[in-house]
Amino acid sequence: MSSRPLNVRPSFLHLPPGTWATVLDCLCARFPQIPRETWLARMARGLVQDAEGRPLGPATPYREALRVQYFREVENEREIPFQARILHLDEHLLVADKPHFLPVMPAGDYAEETLLTRLVQETGNPQLAPLHRIDRHTAGLVLFSTVPQSRGAYQALFRERRIDKRYQAIAPALPQYEFPLRHRSRLDKGEPFFRMREVAGEANSETLLEVIERRGELWRYRLFPVTGKQHQLRVHMAALGAPILNDSFYPELRDEKGVDDFTRPLKLLAHSLAFADPLSGEPRRFESRIELDW
Repeated sequence: MSSRPLNVRPSFLHLPPGTWATVLDCLCARFPQIPRETWLARMARGLVQDAEGRPLGPATPYREALRVQYFREVENEREIPFQARILHLDEHLLVADKPHFLPVMPAGDYAEETLLTRLVQETGNPQLAPLHRIDRHTAGLVLFSTVPQSRGAYQALFRERRIDKRYQAIAPALPQYEFPLRHRSRLDKGEPFFRMREVAGEANSETLLEVIERRGELWRYRLFPVTGKQHQLRVHMAALGAPILNDSFYPELRDEKGVDDFTRPLKLLAHSLAFADPLSGEPRRFESRIELDW
């Protein structure tokens, strides 16, 4: 009998080619950052399984392409003391208003303190899947598919850029520019691995900026990400000389240890999403109820 977590979705791995004797040996080689003792503890509690949910043990023979599912656990996972709100739910879509600091999906130091895990628990629907993601530090709208049958049609909206995404941000004033302003650049991986940077070369990212409110040295901006590169809005604002308020990653890294200051949320909000429904053709628009204060 498995002791799998009730609300945590499994991760999957098809075992790669190799000469390992056991599944355990393969997992240790594939994930060198995870101690062997951790895998043994997971196996002892039935948290490493085959595709049918049968527990795999330390002596289970390795087999190339075997589909393994395992349940991540994070010791002393930090609680995120903010709640998401479901704004819309129908037979195909769930729209959630995500608070700052809450990850969309399990990753890194977060397994249960995620938007997906909380929504699965709240709705009782284990088939929920995010159609897109926003940064953990960003608040606002996230769309989820509620059933696999229509998921591809909604995923295509993002892939084919048939969805209007609008963000708001509070950042220093930019009186030297004329608005609306279009910023294009080439983004590539930076240092450390989770940061992005602008580099020379053909542009692969584009953002349109408008000013919607001026209050002294700080302005409220409306941002239209034409492309969807990681941290794109944060990098572009910093490159223009107006890093988003409370951004601990850009232009300089000030949060290397990853300790959140819940009193200083990033002033970036995924404010609205609009699209023609791929199933009905009807126009749909959703707006966040979160407001960025000064």
